[in-house]
Amino acid sequence: MSKCFAVYLRELIILKRKFWRQIASMSVSPLLYLIAFGFGLGNDLNVGGRPYLEFLIPGLIAMGSMVYSFGIATEINVARFYWKIFEEFQAAPVPNIAYVSGEVLAGITRALISVIIILIIGFISGVNLSYGPGFWVAVLLNSFLFSSLAVGLAMIVKSHADQSLLSSFLITPMSFLGGTFFPVDKMPVVVQKILYFIPLTHASNAIRASAYGEKASGISYLVLVVIGIVCFIFAVNVVNKARD
Repeated sequence: MSKCFAVYLRELIILKRKFWRQIASMSVSPLLYLIAFGFGLGNDLNVGGRPYLEFLIPGLIAMGSMVYSFGIATEINVARFYWKIFEEFQAAPVPNIAYVSGEVLAGITRALISVIIILIIGFISGVNLSYGPGFWVAVLLNSFLFSSLAVGLAMIVKSHADQSLLSSFLITPMSFLGGTFFPVDKMPVVVQKILYFIPLTHASNAIRASAYGEKASGISYLVLVVIGIVCFIFAVNVVNKARD
Protein backbone atom coordinates (compact mmCIF):
# COMPACT_ATOMS: atom_id res chain seq x y z
CA MET A 1 0.00 0.00 0.00
CA SER A 2 2.82 2.41 0.85
CA LYS A 3 4.47 1.81 -2.54
CA CYS A 4 1.20 2.49 -4.31
CA PHE A 5 0.87 5.70 -2.30
CA ALA A 6 4.43 6.69 -3.29
CA VAL A 7 3.52 6.48 -6.99
CA TYR A 8 0.29 8.36 -6.32
CA LEU A 9 2.11 11.03 -4.27
CA ARG A 10 4.51 11.69 -7.12
CA GLU A 11 1.59 12.40 -9.45
CA LEU A 12 -0.02 14.64 -6.83
CA ILE A 13 3.18 16.68 -6.53
CA ILE A 14 3.22 17.17 -10.30
CA LEU A 15 -0.46 18.14 -10.23
CA LYS A 16 0.16 20.59 -7.39
CA ARG A 17 2.87 22.40 -9.35
CA LYS A 18 0.49 23.16 -12.20
CA PHE A 19 -2.75 23.09 -10.24
CA TRP A 20 -4.20 26.45 -11.32
CA ARG A 21 -3.26 25.89 -14.95
CA GLN A 22 -5.00 22.53 -14.75
CA ILE A 23 -8.08 24.12 -13.19
CA ALA A 24 -8.21 26.72 -15.96
CA SER A 25 -7.82 24.02 -18.61
CA MET A 26 -10.56 21.87 -17.07
CA SER A 27 -12.92 24.85 -16.96
CA VAL A 28 -12.65 25.86 -20.62
CA SER A 29 -14.36 22.89 -22.29
CA PRO A 30 -17.43 22.72 -20.00
CA LEU A 31 -17.94 26.47 -20.38
CA LEU A 32 -17.71 26.27 -24.16
CA TYR A 33 -20.09 23.31 -24.36
CA LEU A 34 -22.47 25.00 -21.95
CA ILE A 35 -22.52 28.20 -24.00
CA ALA A 36 -22.65 26.47 -27.40
CA PHE A 37 -25.09 23.65 -26.64
CA GLY A 38 -26.85 24.81 -23.48
CA PHE A 39 -27.49 28.52 -23.79
CA GLY A 40 -27.08 28.46 -27.58
CA LEU A 41 -29.95 26.03 -28.06
CA GLY A 42 -32.17 28.07 -25.76
CA ASN A 43 -34.10 27.38 -22.58
CA ASP A 44 -37.19 26.15 -24.41
CA LEU A 45 -35.55 22.91 -25.55
CA ASN A 46 -36.57 19.94 -23.40
CA VAL A 47 -35.23 16.41 -23.30
CA GLY A 48 -37.47 13.87 -21.61
CA GLY A 49 -39.53 16.63 -20.07
CA ARG A 50 -36.51 18.36 -18.53
CA PRO A 51 -34.62 21.49 -19.63
CA TYR A 52 -31.72 20.67 -21.91
CA LEU A 53 -29.23 22.12 -19.41
CA GLU A 54 -30.29 19.48 -16.89
CA PHE A 55 -29.64 16.84 -19.52
CA LEU A 56 -26.32 18.37 -20.57
CA ILE A 57 -24.61 18.75 -17.17
CA PRO A 58 -24.62 15.01 -16.29
CA GLY A 59 -23.38 14.29 -19.82
CA LEU A 60 -20.51 16.73 -19.38
CA ILE A 61 -19.68 15.07 -16.06
CA ALA A 62 -19.54 11.65 -17.72
CA MET A 63 -17.39 13.01 -20.53
CA GLY A 64 -15.15 15.03 -18.23
CA SER A 65 -14.48 12.11 -15.90
CA MET A 66 -13.56 10.02 -18.95
CA VAL A 67 -11.31 12.59 -20.64
CA TYR A 68 -9.37 13.69 -17.57
CA SER A 69 -8.93 10.22 -16.09
CA PHE A 70 -7.64 9.05 -19.47
CA GLY A 71 -5.36 12.10 -19.48
CA ILE A 72 -3.06 10.37 -16.98
CA ALA A 73 -1.65 8.59 -20.03
CA THR A 74 0.00 11.84 -21.12
CA GLU A 75 1.75 12.21 -17.76
CA ILE A 76 2.97 8.62 -17.97
CA ASN A 77 4.31 9.18 -21.48
CA VAL A 78 6.20 12.31 -20.45
CA ALA A 79 7.70 10.37 -17.54
CA ARG A 80 8.67 7.49 -19.86
CA PHE A 81 10.00 9.35 -22.87
CA TYR A 82 11.69 12.38 -21.28
CA TRP A 83 12.31 11.86 -17.57
CA LYS A 84 12.88 8.08 -17.77
CA ILE A 85 10.88 7.72 -14.56
CA PHE A 86 9.45 4.35 -15.56
CA GLU A 87 12.99 2.96 -15.79
CA GLU A 88 13.50 4.05 -12.19
CA PHE A 89 10.32 2.26 -11.17
CA GLN A 90 11.63 -0.81 -12.97
CA ALA A 91 14.79 -0.70 -10.87
CA ALA A 92 12.94 0.06 -7.63
CA PRO A 93 11.20 -2.61 -5.51
CA VAL A 94 7.76 -1.40 -6.56
CA PRO A 95 5.33 -4.20 -7.53
CA ASN A 96 3.65 -3.75 -10.87
CA ILE A 97 0.19 -3.73 -9.32
CA ALA A 98 1.29 -0.96 -6.94
CA TYR A 99 2.57 1.12 -9.86
CA VAL A 100 -0.65 0.65 -11.83
CA SER A 101 -2.81 1.35 -8.76
CA GLY A 102 -0.94 4.56 -8.01
CA GLU A 103 -1.32 5.85 -11.56
CA VAL A 104 -4.99 4.85 -11.66
CA LEU A 105 -5.63 6.73 -8.41
CA ALA A 106 -3.94 9.77 -9.93
CA GLY A 107 -6.23 9.55 -12.96
CA ILE A 108 -9.29 9.24 -10.72
CA THR A 109 -8.17 12.30 -8.74
CA ARG A 110 -7.90 14.39 -11.89
CA ALA A 111 -11.33 13.19 -12.97
CA LEU A 112 -12.90 14.13 -9.64
CA ILE A 113 -11.43 17.63 -9.84
CA SER A 114 -12.95 18.08 -13.30
CA VAL A 115 -16.33 16.83 -12.03
CA ILE A 116 -16.31 19.32 -9.14
CA ILE A 117 -15.54 22.13 -11.60
CA ILE A 118 -18.48 21.10 -13.80
CA LEU A 119 -20.77 20.91 -10.77
CA ILE A 120 -19.77 24.44 -9.78
CA ILE A 121 -20.37 25.69 -13.31
CA GLY A 122 -23.75 23.94 -13.34
CA PHE A 123 -24.71 25.44 -9.99
CA ILE A 124 -23.78 28.93 -11.18
CA SER A 125 -25.90 28.29 -14.30
CA GLY A 126 -28.89 27.48 -12.13
CA VAL A 127 -28.90 23.70 -12.61
CA ASN A 128 -29.93 21.91 -9.43
CA LEU A 129 -29.75 18.13 -9.54
CA SER A 130 -29.31 15.29 -7.06
CA TYR A 131 -25.76 14.15 -6.36
CA GLY A 132 -26.25 11.17 -4.07
CA PRO A 133 -24.19 7.98 -3.58
CA GLY A 134 -25.31 6.44 -6.87
CA PHE A 135 -24.05 9.48 -8.75
CA TRP A 136 -20.58 9.33 -7.19
CA VAL A 137 -20.30 5.57 -7.58
CA ALA A 138 -20.95 5.93 -11.32
CA VAL A 139 -18.38 8.75 -11.57
CA LEU A 140 -15.75 6.69 -9.71
CA LEU A 141 -16.39 3.58 -11.80
CA ASN A 142 -16.14 5.57 -15.02
CA SER A 143 -12.92 7.23 -13.84
CA PHE A 144 -11.45 3.90 -12.71
CA LEU A 145 -12.23 2.31 -16.06
CA PHE A 146 -10.62 4.98 -18.20
CA SER A 147 -7.67 5.51 -15.85
CA SER A 148 -6.90 1.79 -16.05
CA LEU A 149 -7.27 1.85 -19.83
CA ALA A 150 -4.99 4.88 -20.00
CA VAL A 151 -2.21 3.18 -18.01
CA GLY A 152 -2.32 0.10 -20.22
CA LEU A 153 -2.32 2.02 -23.50
CA ALA A 154 0.39 4.40 -22.27
CA MET A 155 2.70 1.41 -21.91
CA ILE A 156 2.05 0.34 -25.50
CA VAL A 157 2.47 3.58 -27.45
CA LYS A 158 5.90 4.48 -28.77
CA SER A 159 5.48 8.26 -29.01
CA HIS A 160 3.21 11.21 -28.23
CA ALA A 161 1.93 11.00 -31.81
CA ASP A 162 0.65 7.48 -31.12
CA GLN A 163 -1.03 8.72 -27.94
CA SER A 164 -2.71 11.50 -29.87
CA LEU A 165 -4.03 8.98 -32.39
CA LEU A 166 -5.51 6.87 -29.60
CA SER A 167 -7.30 9.89 -28.20
CA SER A 168 -8.58 10.89 -31.64
CA PHE A 169 -9.91 7.45 -32.55
CA LEU A 170 -11.02 6.27 -29.11
CA ILE A 171 -11.85 9.09 -26.71
CA THR A 172 -13.16 11.76 -29.10
CA PRO A 173 -15.81 9.55 -30.77
CA MET A 174 -17.07 8.35 -27.39
CA SER A 175 -17.27 11.94 -26.16
CA PHE A 176 -19.90 12.74 -28.77
CA LEU A 177 -21.62 9.37 -29.17
CA GLY A 178 -21.91 8.18 -25.57
CA GLY A 179 -25.11 9.98 -24.66
CA THR A 180 -23.33 13.18 -23.67
CA PHE A 181 -25.10 15.76 -25.83
CA PHE A 182 -28.15 13.85 -27.06
CA PRO A 183 -30.27 10.86 -25.98
CA VAL A 184 -28.97 7.64 -27.48
CA ASP A 185 -32.54 6.33 -27.79
CA LYS A 186 -33.22 8.97 -30.46
CA MET A 187 -30.70 7.31 -32.77
CA PRO A 188 -31.58 4.57 -35.29
CA VAL A 189 -31.99 1.15 -33.69
CA VAL A 190 -28.84 -0.23 -35.30
CA VAL A 191 -26.77 2.68 -34.00
CA GLN A 192 -28.31 2.28 -30.54
CA LYS A 193 -27.17 -1.34 -30.42
CA ILE A 194 -23.64 -0.31 -31.36
CA LEU A 195 -23.53 2.52 -28.82
CA TYR A 196 -24.77 0.13 -26.14
CA PHE A 197 -21.30 -1.44 -26.13
CA ILE A 198 -19.59 1.89 -25.44
CA PRO A 199 -18.78 2.21 -21.71
CA LEU A 200 -19.42 5.95 -21.73
CA THR A 201 -23.03 5.26 -22.73
CA HIS A 202 -23.54 3.30 -19.52
CA ALA A 203 -21.66 5.91 -17.49
CA SER A 204 -23.86 8.68 -18.93
CA ASN A 205 -27.02 6.69 -18.22
CA ALA A 206 -26.05 5.92 -14.62
CA ILE A 207 -24.80 9.42 -13.85
CA ARG A 208 -27.83 11.11 -15.45
CA ALA A 209 -30.39 8.82 -13.79
CA SER A 210 -28.77 9.35 -10.38
CA ALA A 211 -28.59 13.11 -10.95
CA TYR A 212 -32.32 13.09 -11.72
CA GLY A 213 -32.97 11.34 -8.41
CA GLU A 214 -34.01 8.16 -10.21
CA LYS A 215 -32.76 4.61 -9.77
CA ALA A 216 -30.02 3.90 -12.30
CA SER A 217 -29.93 0.59 -14.14
CA GLY A 218 -27.88 -2.03 -12.34
CA ILE A 219 -26.69 -3.24 -15.74
CA SER A 220 -24.90 0.06 -16.34
CA TYR A 221 -23.01 -0.25 -13.06
CA LEU A 222 -22.22 -3.91 -13.77
CA VAL A 223 -20.86 -3.07 -17.24
CA LEU A 224 -18.61 -0.36 -15.78
CA VAL A 225 -17.33 -2.71 -13.07
CA VAL A 226 -16.59 -5.58 -15.46
CA ILE A 227 -14.90 -3.45 -18.12
CA GLY A 228 -13.00 -1.54 -15.42
CA ILE A 229 -11.60 -4.76 -13.95
CA VAL A 230 -10.67 -6.02 -17.42
CA CYS A 231 -8.86 -2.73 -18.17
CA PHE A 232 -7.02 -2.86 -14.83
CA ILE A 233 -5.85 -6.44 -15.45
CA PHE A 234 -4.83 -5.38 -18.96
CA ALA A 235 -2.77 -2.51 -17.50
CA VAL A 236 -0.99 -4.80 -15.01
CA ASN A 237 -0.19 -7.34 -17.74
CA VAL A 238 1.18 -4.68 -20.05
CA VAL A 239 3.40 -3.29 -17.28
CA ASN A 240 4.59 -6.85 -16.58
CA LYS A 241 5.65 -7.22 -20.22
CA ALA A 242 7.29 -3.79 -20.20
CA ARG A 243 9.45 -4.89 -17.30
CA ASP A 244 10.43 -8.22 -18.84
